[in-house]
Amino acid sequence: MSTSNIAKGSHRIVYQGEPGSNSHLACRQRFPELEPVAAASFEDCFATVESGEADLAMIPIDNSVAGRVADIHHFLPTSPLHIVAEHFLRVRFALLGVPGSSLDQVKTVHSHVHALGQCRRVIREHRFTPVMSGDTAGAAREVKEAGDPTQAAISPPLAADIYGLEVLLDDIEDEEHNTTRFVVLSRHLQQPAAGEGPVVTSFVFNVRNLPAALYKALGGFATNGVNMTKLESYMVGGEFTATQFLAEVDGHPEDLPVQRALEELAFFTTEVKVLGVYPADAFRTG
Repeated sequence: MSTSNIAKGSHRIVYQGEPGSNSHLACRQRFPELEPVAAASFEDCFATVESGEADLAMIPIDNSVAGRVADIHHFLPTSPLHIVAEHFLRVRFALLGVPGSSLDQVKTVHSHVHALGQCRRVIREHRFTPVMSGDTAGAAREVKEAGDPTQAAISPPLAADIYGLEVLLDDIEDEEHNTTRFVVLSRHLQQPAAGEGPVVTSFVFNVRNLPAALYKALGGFATNGVNMTKLESYMVGGEFTATQFLAEVDGHPEDLPVQRALEELAFFTTEVKVLGVYPADAFRTG
């Protein structure tokens, strides 16, 4: 299933954050033909697609440095939306200042807490004082509005063009492998046919309250030779026992090994919900 098939009949794609954010950039990279629409929260993103105000949502799910994105794993199991694609974005940050400012004038740097944590080296080297903002692109907007040459933002380079700021330093992230994985959500179930190429199947499940239930539930994937690329647990309903899991495997549910593994999984779980079956991004194979 190609990108054009996903976007057929679509016009808008929603993302969380402000214009100039990495999520905005991911939308532009993957779906340049669609109108990107900003939303204040992930909950708003889900609601915008569910209501039909947007056709797709671009949602970050994991980062190679910061780990999983909070809240997403709680929205996905209960949402009626389907994962129809994935996109990997190499994260790049720049130090942005107001026009006419210079690096030696900067005293404070503003950004999201994760971005500040991913750019510790430059902050330490220049003895900047970090200031948390709600969003990387929002930090750029705030610096532009302040008009203070002692303030700078750690933001994606796209934000410099949108808010009229100057790039004082480029590629300031600590890790060159800094990459965020996004999933694309749709109201409509879309998935490639079995045998059309490498696919990923994402699903959630709750294990039964039995000794070694998780071990037994996952045994079918091992015995059938199915590669599991993700397994994450999290609390549900305020309980401190990890009963819900998000998993991803290589393969299509109609592939016989995956089909058998999912059937065996059902014996040891109270619920299995497939979130999406979608083409594996080329990034996975390098």
